Amino acid sequence: MRLSFAYKIHLSIVVIRDGIRMIASDLLKNEYKSRKSVMADIISIPRQVLHQQVCTRLRQLIVENHIPPGSKLNERALCEELKVSRTPLREAIKMLAAEGLVELLPNRGAVAMELSAQDIADTFEVIAGLEGLSGELAAQRITDAELAEIRALHFEMLAAYTRRDLPTYYRINAVIHKQINAAARNPVLTQTYGTVNARLQALRFRSNCDEAKWARAMSEHERMVELLSARDGGGLRQLLVQHLLNKRDVVLELLKHGELDASPKVSA
Repeated sequence: MRLSFAYKIHLSIVVIRDGIRMIASDLLKNEYKSRKSVMADIISIPRQVLHQQVCTRLRQLIVENHIPPGSKLNERALCEELKVSRTPLREAIKMLAAEGLVELLPNRGAVAMELSAQDIADTFEVIAGLEGLSGELAAQRITDAELAEIRALHFEMLAAYTRRDLPTYYRINAVIHKQINAAARNPVLTQTYGTVNARLQALRFRSNCDEAKWARAMSEHERMVELLSARDGGGLRQLLVQHLLNKRDVVLELLKHGELDASPKVSA
């Protein structure tokens, strides 16, 4: 049976069309598999990394007084806010309990740590000594590169102070103090400092509670950079001790007047 020319053309078009459909289908399948693989890579965050992320965010909520001292940590509300399940949240709570920011109470659960006046005085006394020793050793051992990094951080902190951006100011402030401690190159001192300082993070944040006290703290930091640059260990030790005792006095004053639970307010 002979096929007409038109019918042959029709068959050719059908074959080409079906071939294009098969190729397109294969391409779509491969694209789907590729996207699925990429999404799996994005979603599959290692458990330890997720716990650290949740811990960092929860620490920030406590330090910045979004969860006041003595407040119960509501797991359901925190899971919704942080968009995580209870497992990483509970791991984060355990980590913060080890740091001293959270207290685990029988039959009550986890609460944000609340220190008494005597606890505050005692802890600031210890951290003042540790910061002083860190400064003295850092002045002797800091490298030029480390000093340049601290100077750069100081200018970033000054910019945050100028904007009256207290959260950013505090985060940079904390990094500067940690870098001075690290420059001391004493692992025992660093470990001890980290443990004691963790108990005071929220209180140190709220110590810049008004314009005059915040301005004084900023001035003290200016002087810290000068003494560190001059490698004046004795002078830096004395300044850091006084810097921390000043913060202690501010916090105790706030506690005395019942203002410690309030979020810090400064004029714009």
